[in-house]
Amino acid sequence: MARRNARSVNGILLLDKPLDISSNGILQRVRWLYQAKKAGHTGALDPMASGLLPLCFGEATKFSQFLLDTDKTYQVEAKFGIRTTTSDAEGEVISTKPVQHNQAMLEQAMQAFRGDIQQVPTMFSALKYQGQPLYRYARQGITVPREARPISIYRFELVSFTPEVARFVVHCSKGTYIRTLIDDLGEALGCGAHVSALHRTQVGPFDIEQAYTVAAIEKVTLPCHNSKDFSSVDGLLLPVDAGLVGLSELVVSAAEQKKVQHGQNFTTDLADCAAIKLYSESRQFLGIGQVIDGVLSSRRLLNTAT
Repeated sequence: MARRNARSVNGILLLDKPLDISSNGILQRVRWLYQAKKAGHTGALDPMASGLLPLCFGEATKFSQFLLDTDKTYQVEAKFGIRTTTSDAEGEVISTKPVQHNQAMLEQAMQAFRGDIQQVPTMFSALKYQGQPLYRYARQGITVPREARPISIYRFELVSFTPEVARFVVHCSKGTYIRTLIDDLGEALGCGAHVSALHRTQVGPFDIEQAYTVAAIEKVTLPCHNSKDFSSVDGLLLPVDAGLVGLSELVVSAAEQKKVQHGQNFTTDLADCAAIKLYSESRQFLGIGQVIDGVLSSRRLLNTAT
């Protein structure tokens, strides 16, 4: 949606998302606070979930996929004995069964959900089937075929335990559905389970300790709407390339920079690389390139680069 008097804002804001609002809802609120032309988030959290939600502004949206594809860490509370349609507390109850496991039995069941595993995505997800997101079918009571997908659970740790409620830390790869993980765990225990609370603490290189609450952002941004001086607000943003950790980088010469920004390729002795960060001689971030058979070409460049 076009916004009158919107600003060109570029960078990444680490937001501590509150409960009871969608990721898009809080994105639009923060975008308004920043008076930003363009913004997007990097992996939705359900309204019942809180925690770290990196927001990308302007040119940073071009590289949001790298954060979507990175690993994430969650604090999870699971309630046993009750299975729901959505595998969380917002769904309708499917079944209730007695809880008969002890801590040792739970930890034994958890072992099957560590490492490289296969997971069938929940029907209440944004994955598409015949052009429509799965949750639309689910809301009509329709179940469609879903293939199991490979995911990785790097850490699945029990933090606290009672037979009815347990808390975990889960560090997982992209594409992991925590609700499905807990639902599958409940089925393995024979009693059913659902997520009763979810808090994201890490997205790739970013940690919840770095994040700002909405109240903190409002305290800084609202006075700027009158003064029109947003320098203090923009100071909360991380650089556009802050999320691109783990990628190789290349400083290009002035001549090579000119070629890159005009969409021209050039030869290099670098090994093949699907994504490499490109910087000018003055360490200005230019964008992402790739190397195939000794030829470097641009994949995605900043419009602000000169």
